[in-house]
Amino acid sequence: MRTVEWQNGVVKMIDQKALPWKFEVVDLPDYKAVTAAIADMTVRGAPAIGASAAFGLAQAAHHSAAEDIPALLRDLEEAAVTLKASRPTAVNLAWAVDRLMQVATNGSYGSADAIREALLNEAQRIADDDVEINKRMAANGAALIKDGDTILHHCNTGALATVDYGTALGVIRAAFEQGKRIHVLLDETRPRLQGARLSAWELEQLGASYDILPDTAAGFYMQRGEIKIVLVGADRVAANGDFANKIGTYQIAVLAKENGIPFYTVAPTSTIDLNLASGDLIPIEERSKDEVLSPYGNALVPAHFHARNPAFDVTPNRYLSGIITENGIARPPFTESLKRVVAGEQV
Repeated sequence: MRTVEWQNGVVKMIDQKALPWKFEVVDLPDYKAVTAAIADMTVRGAPAIGASAAFGLAQAAHHSAAEDIPALLRDLEEAAVTLKASRPTAVNLAWAVDRLMQVATNGSYGSADAIREALLNEAQRIADDDVEINKRMAANGAALIKDGDTILHHCNTGALATVDYGTALGVIRAAFEQGKRIHVLLDETRPRLQGARLSAWELEQLGASYDILPDTAAGFYMQRGEIKIVLVGADRVAANGDFANKIGTYQIAVLAKENGIPFYTVAPTSTIDLNLASGDLIPIEERSKDEVLSPYGNALVPAHFHARNPAFDVTPNRYLSGIITENGIARPPFTESLKRVVAGEQV
């Protein structure tokens, strides 16, 4: 199944907290349940979060008791604020919610029910488009991978992080499906272990060759010359090419630069935020210290110990070889190339 789907007013999603031990699908009855699922990372990954939020807003319309358009729009505005507050860094979330609100408020509908139908259609379009966009990105990125390459990957950017197929891990999947003999080194990605739990699970399903690494081991394998290319995802890309991604990405980028290894982020144009001049303006989510001290409820140290838990870091554009999008690979100067890909031009 897809990571997130709509079924008769219920949003169904794969519970990513249960993987790889159990494959479970949860049923979310309303937009508040969707909001909670985004916040607690039942669903995660920028594109998957965006699609989930879109379906959540469609749910808010579906379940609203409003009989006229003004009352329905008031309910939608309340739901939109709630959904957008669930996780601040991933721009796809606000992008998807704002896209649906533009549909709801365009003034062309004769009834509240017509808006309900239009919102569900738009949410489904976002989900369907995500799959197609991912496959286009995968084809663009797979051209960079040579037969025999060892690839370093951080966090999880596969089908689980999207509606289906994936971004950076989608590129790896495409190269594998092309018959290229590749090996993937997966950073475990503490503290929630998205690389060790989710990316490894996806590569197991695919039958691709991989090894899980401690987060601290990436430099060791770079220095030995084993890693030929680094592929990561993005939760928000600023207009100058700076980008936010899962915590630990910045240090990998610095190490790749030091060792002369190409470093790419893979991101749909919906993740590019041209309204932000640089990565300094990207809001960084701070999560509970419990994720560090007691990951998945397993205490590593006493609960009263102090900890900090930023969920993302920002990688400056100078470390990037390019940004792989559905419209081609944007390269420096990013202030120009990103405008072109967002406008739909092929680069």
